[in-house]
Amino acid sequence: MPNFIVLLEGAWHVRDVKTEDDAIGVAISEAGKRLNQRKMDFVEVEVGQWDCPECQEPLDGVFLVASTALVALLFEIKIFNAESEEHAGRIAKSSIGKALGAIPLRIVEITEQKEQ
Repeated sequence: MPNFIVLLEGAWHVRDVKTEDDAIGVAISEAGKRLNQRKMDFVEVEVGQWDCPECQEPLDGVFLVASTALVALLFEIKIFNAESEEHAGRIAKSSIGKALGAIPLRIVEITEQKEQ
């Protein structure tokens, strides 16, 4: 059975921050703590990005209003011996979802790893 790399996007809510950089730092730290509590330190966590519709420049995935932020986080995990891409996605969402709790997750990309 093949192995897959699954990339998930999550929406992280952060309160009482003054800057976008603070919000990103808090979100990554809190996500890392929850994953480490479940011994899932193999999950890569980073801030998401999107392209500005006007200038096409990449923007950090954070929206800050009234000291409250919504931060887009990306979670990358390798899933071993899944039956299909869909199966790998379900395993990834379930594993990461259990560690993160009520954080909404969406599958962004699933890539099959070729045997070497």
